[in-house]
Amino acid sequence: MAPSHLSVREMREDEKPLVLEMLKAGVKDTENRVALHALTRPPALLLLAAASSGLRFVLASFALALLLPVFLAVAAVKLGLRARWGSLPPPAGLGGPWVAVRGSGDVCGVLALAPGANSGDGARVTRLSVSRWHRRRGVGRRLLAFAEARARAWAGGTGEPRARLVVPVAVAAWGAVGLLEGCGYQAEGGWGCMGYTLVREFSKDL
Repeated sequence: MAPSHLSVREMREDEKPLVLEMLKAGVKDTENRVALHALTRPPALLLLAAASSGLRFVLASFALALLLPVFLAVAAVKLGLRARWGSLPPPAGLGGPWVAVRGSGDVCGVLALAPGANSGDGARVTRLSVSRWHRRRGVGRRLLAFAEARARAWAGGTGEPRARLVVPVAVAAWGAVGLLEGCGYQAEGGWGCMGYTLVREFSKDL
């Protein structure tokens, strides 16, 4: 998409429902892959087998005892992802949320930022989602460039020791990983469960 056809501005109040739907759709695209990745790790399989064995003494149905722990675990993973990324974040010190808008006025992407927890951590992307109709058209790259500019301005205005942007990415979101690596970001860690990473963090010094 040509740069002249795309602008980034703060979200208006009447755009909240559309932005929420975009965030939920973005989470839905990755939640099944994240759940599959999480529940096929050896510790998770061991816990599911132990839960199924315990339920066989309580439930009359073998199939129900086998499937119920899996269903509950998948639901827990999905609810956790939706709570973290499928809703609008609280107000933060960097303003926003911002939306990417086509020349025709259509909202096609959303971005939110927050300061890092400690001095020197820089800024963090807390929400970044692009409408599935506009992916691979440069909207995500444009929002990322806008986030970097905001992070630099915020660091300069607050006296941060360095300008830095951190972007968390679900472990199965290969498209987002490719975008970040193509823009010079490097993986620096992440968080997960039982020793297995579910969310990777990419950072870039600006």
